[in-house]
This record gives sequence, structure tokens and C-alpha cells, in this order.
Amino acid sequence: MGLFGGQFANVVEWQEFRDDILFWKWSNKEIKKGSRLIIRPGQDAIFLYNGKVEGLFRDDGSYDIESQIIPFLSTLKGFKFGFNSGLRAEVLFINTKEVLVKWGTKNPVLIPAPGLPGGMPIRSFGTFSCKVADYDVFIERIAGIRQQYTMDEVKERITSMLDQLLMKWIAKEGRDMFNLQVNASEIGKGIQEDLDMEMMKIGISITSFAISSFNYPQEVQKMAEKAAAQSMIGDVGRFQQVAMGESIAAGKGGGAASDMAGIAMGMAMGQQMAAQMQQNQAAASQPQAAVGGTAPNFCPDCGTKTNGANFCPNCGRKLV
Repeated sequence: MGLFGGQFANVVEWQEFRDDILFWKWSNKEIKKGSRLIIRPGQDAIFLYNGKVEGLFRDDGSYDIESQIIPFLSTLKGFKFGFNSGLRAEVLFINTKEVLVKWGTKNPVLIPAPGLPGGMPIRSFGTFSCKVADYDVFIERIAGIRQQYTMDEVKERITSMLDQLLMKWIAKEGRDMFNLQVNASEIGKGIQEDLDMEMMKIGISITSFAISSFNYPQEVQKMAEKAAAQSMIGDVGRFQQVAMGESIAAGKGGGAASDMAGIAMGMAMGQQMAAQMQQNQAAASQPQAAVGGTAPNFCPDCGTKTNGANFCPNCGRKLV
């Protein structure tokens, strides 16, 4: 549309304001006399003329462009609307909110680990927050040549750098490769600092970076869980007994595992019964002591009937 086009643009606004878009550009329209600018909460409006920033407006509200906006534009302060003449300018609406985004590694990151030539494959997930921080740089690098910029595009740029940054901060000396969650906060802080430095090159600041979890290969995870269970019980033999008892109580572990458990329990019961029989035999072989000071009916040594005597009439054994 030319400078003297007949279409009126009475309202300059970002009507379909979305949190997942960092900026949206109102352009290719002619601002006519009587037009108004509407700035919503969470937005800043930047007037551009011939690609140059003319003015920044932060307060939300509705403004008459001729009387309340143009007088504050750097090179257009004296612009006068004619009957058919308008102002051909662009208005850049910036999303000023801090946007929270979920992230995750696309593929396992191979972290160098002792004894593993190929490295330990680890996946990681979490969140990060960002916002537009430097308007001049953002306009020069992104907004000057784009109609809008979405969080999906920011996320794609972030994830392209994550593999190397995870390797850098996980591989720090002294970290337990099998318990990285302990160092998640420290690792996340280091990654945030590096990402913020890189993203500020396009005017975007990374305000937070959090690691929710580290995921190991399934085999490694099972080994870690088993080791943790054993350390909690404190004794491998006790761990096996508990596992066997749980299996039998739950009616699980069929096949060879169930048979072995039954054999082991049978052997344990047999050993307990044998030990009990030995104790009973030992007790039976001991001489019976007198009860309440009364002599036994038979001598415990030779078996001769005592007839209530205090000494055995055959061997002389004292009975009381």
C-alpha cells in the first residue's frame, strides 16, 4: 500500500497475544490520523521507522498516536497527518514475561566414565526460563528481519547446545557418575551461566535452568537399585533371605527359582529339627535331679530300686 492509500489502520495492537511468542510485528499497514496504540499487560511497544528504533513505550493502556506517541518519536516529532497522508511505520510488540519451557535431550549424551570406552549414555530432562533482555541486540539479530519469534525456536537453539554443556558440567572432577542427581543444582547453575552467555548474543537472557532427572540405561538403573537395596539391608545373605521370603509370601518366582526357594527352606527346616532332636537327647541323658528333697525311685547310676533311701543300696550313690 502506498503512502496515500485509502485504508485506515485505526488500532495498532497485538490482539492475539500468546505467551509462547517472544515478539510480534505490526507492519505493512499505514497508520492514519485518529489511530490508536493499545499496549496490554506483559507487552512493550517499539516504533520502527526505516528499520530504526524511534521510540519505546512500556506502560499498558490505550494511546492516541498523533497526540501521545508521535511527539515522543526521535525523528518523527514533527510529523503531521494530512487528509489522505499517513505514517508508514512498523510497531514491534515485545513479550516482557518470563517464559518457562520444558527441555529434554533428544538422544543419550555419552558422558566419559572410567572403564567405559564409549562413555555412559545418559538422558536428562528439566525446565528453563527466558525473556528478551536486550532490545537493541534482539532487533538487530532477530526481530529486524522476522515477523515473530516463538519459544519453539528458542528451545531448538537451546537443545542444540545442551549435549556439549551437559558433558562439560557432568564430567567435572569428583562427581559420582551413578548419583548425578546430588549435583543436579550445581550442574544446572553452570549450564545456565553458559547458555545465558550464548543467548545474550541475540538479546535473550536465560533466567533459570533446572535439571529434574538423569536417566541411565535400563541395565545400569537395575544394578543401581539392587546395590541400594543391598546396602540398606547391610548383608548379602540377609538380602537373599528377605528376597526369598518375599517371593514365597507373594506366591511368585515360579519354575526353577521357586523350586530352589522350596529346597532351601526345606533344608533350613530340616537343620532346625535335627538341632532340636540333639538338644532333647542331651537333656534326656542327664541324670534327673531330686525334686523337693525326695529321693528318686531308682538309682540314676545303676538303676537299682531305692525304696526311698537317701543312698543307693547297690552302688552307694547319694540320692538326696
